[in-house]
Amino acid sequence: MDDFHEVTVIKKANIFFHGGVTSRTILFRDGSKKTLGIMQPGQYEFSTSDKEIMEILSGELDLLLPGEGTWIQVKGGESFTVPAQAKFTMKVKTLTDYCCSFIT
Repeated sequence: MDDFHEVTVIKKANIFFHGGVTSRTILFRDGSKKTLGIMQPGQYEFSTSDKEIMEILSGELDLLLPGEGTWIQVKGGESFTVPAQAKFTMKVKTLTDYCCSFIT
């Protein structure tokens, strides 16, 4: 979907890695949550609480999922899933626009 309807947007930014990654939280009527954000080039390690689906809207990165030994190339138009209670690493190659869905 290209846009969201009847949502609440949290104005305060989520800022990680000294501004290398920023996002805004979007809350849906059904209780679900997403974030829309931008990642600057760099390497970032994240931890998850819930299962996450990351849609890469534009940009390019290399991804190392938990328990894997091989980096995967991900680019605009692709997505990946990260399990709950896990850590994953991204090497962001170009300015990357993303949407993260939290699955509870």
